[in-house]
Amino acid sequence: MSTAATSSTPPFGRFDSWAPALERLDLLPDPVAEALRGWADRAAAESVLFVDTDPAKADTAAFAEAYGVPLDCGANCVVVAAKRGQETTLAGCLVRADTRLDVNKVVRKRLGARKASFAPMDTAVQETGMEYGGITPIGLPADWPLLVDEAVAETAHVLIGSGRRRGKLILPGAAVAQLPGVEVVSGLAAPVPAA
Repeated sequence: MSTAATSSTPPFGRFDSWAPALERLDLLPDPVAEALRGWADRAAAESVLFVDTDPAKADTAAFAEAYGVPLDCGANCVVVAAKRGQETTLAGCLVRADTRLDVNKVVRKRLGARKASFAPMDTAVQETGMEYGGITPIGLPADWPLLVDEAVAETAHVLIGSGRRRGKLILPGAAVAQLPGVEVVSGLAAPVPAA
């Protein structure tokens, strides 16, 4: 992967190599690669950049420090299990890395559930076909609700998981809002309280 071969460069961060994600489908898990290939909004799909990164530094704080990515430019995809009676609905929620997902109020209410919580790691990995610590909204199961915080959609460019711990994806926030099945939600997340 050569930086010289690409026409666009990452809008933030310090990365040794990058390329349009459509040119690096070999580094993405099948659900993510298939979603990029099949994304009806071709301009959105073509706007996605793959940056190659160390899987040992995939967690938010370590990644931000190692690669110089501001927390307000990163977003985390959280898998939520919403329960109503005997039924459990899994959903993806995308919030900025400097915020905390409001699972108990906003997510629970949006999904019409009596109880909502973070899905167990094994469930999230098995159901998405992605690696824990790299789950991304691109390529989630088509029947899942996908809630995106308004702040993410309004971010000029946002860094998200690639589906693996190695590598990340960068794309315009407006493109995130064009993912199939997305519902942009105001107040989906709240600022993380100061330590």
